[in-house]
Amino acid sequence: MHPLKFKPILKERLWGGEKLHTVLGKPITSDITGESWELSTVSGDISEVSNGELANTSLKTLIDKHPEKLLGKSVVERFGKEFPILIKFIDAKQDLSIQLHPNDKLAKQRHDSFGKTEMWYVMDANPGAELIVGFNKDVTRSEYAKSLEDNTLLDLLNYEPVKEGDTFFINTGKIHAIGAGVLLAEIQQTSDVTYRVFDFNRKDKEGNLRELHTDLALDAIDYQKKDDFKVSYDDKKDTANTMVDCPYFKTNFLHLESYFTQDTVYRDSFTIFMCVDGTGKIQTESGEAIISKGETVLVPASSDSIAIKTSGAKFLEVTI
Repeated sequence: MHPLKFKPILKERLWGGEKLHTVLGKPITSDITGESWELSTVSGDISEVSNGELANTSLKTLIDKHPEKLLGKSVVERFGKEFPILIKFIDAKQDLSIQLHPNDKLAKQRHDSFGKTEMWYVMDANPGAELIVGFNKDVTRSEYAKSLEDNTLLDLLNYEPVKEGDTFFINTGKIHAIGAGVLLAEIQQTSDVTYRVFDFNRKDKEGNLRELHTDLALDAIDYQKKDDFKVSYDDKKDTANTMVDCPYFKTNFLHLESYFTQDTVYRDSFTIFMCVDGTGKIQTESGEAIISKGETVLVPASSDSIAIKTSGAKFLEVTI
């Protein structure tokens, strides 16, 4: 199988904007487009190939027909014929709701789903833009519940100013929100389970308040203040710089200025490239694909080596 590109799955969101088009070139049809799902096997939102001889084939079909060839033997042993991660670009013109995600145990018990550990790489941020990540002090369950009653939850939260290149790792249970003016790349477990706990009392286009998940969240929240979310990483040129290495995915930062190659014969995992700046050509023994800022390429696990030709580009490289 050649390197695979996929049709973006575009999502309107109450808080969305136009940066997915103006910055990343996505074919949006609405000025409140908040998400571009790049790689997904979430039911109802399954990615389809956009390039080469496999064009219009769904990712689910490819996995069903060629599980080990596409995913890797070790990935199939862990996850079966499930694609274990979900890849997105997110544009927040307004603040997202304050939310969190359950861990694997709770998600399986309540929703028959994976939990949702995720990471963010900031691609663009307006002056003064912030993220909410965690609490600004240790909080008891009763203090948290009272803050919801008193409408003072925002006073308990930790605010992080951000700029391009900043990276955050969001554990399950950590309360968080993407702030207005932030465009980012998101890598997460395959899950669409979110517990929304505060939404600034906003109404949707029908005039309704969005559903909150107050009771479900109480047992899922990590109430401790933890400074474990900001990711520091090297920016060495033409090499793989480790960003995140967790049980669910591994992400490297590639800042390439010339020809780059790597041997993947023993990787036993697919490889995903998210282009966060510039353009390049990804080549394997089975074919090639051009990738530009805002695009994503999936290289099947069966590839023995990967080469990238570029005169200047930045990538997030994701494996299992």
